Amino acid sequence: MTAREIVLGLPSRFKGDASTDNGVFHFVLDGEGGGEFSVKVTDGICTVEEGLTGDADCVITSTATDFEDAEYGRVNKQMAVMMGKIKISNLGAMLKFLSLFNDLEV
Repeated sequence: MTAREIVLGLPSRFKGDASTDNGVFHFVLDGEGGGEFSVKVTDGICTVEEGLTGDADCVITSTATDFEDAEYGRVNKQMAVMMGKIKISNLGAMLKFLSLFNDLEV
């Protein structure tokens, strides 16, 4: 799957019944298979749309390939952030966000 397909597939990995958090997350993934996406979590529902809409609680910026590597476990997500391969504007919001989703099955 490409980075685009991974982000668009987030609603299928969403743990909706466990979510009381709301937020808007912008993904800016450069390169082939990437794109710009808005992921919204509202009242236990996750939606994804292409393009950047709304005021983001957190912006995630990366190349599409670095994002794919992190999602597939080819690189450690925390190391990718520490090395600057994935940039996150609000770490606290991102940690909450990650807890709302099941890991990608490979």
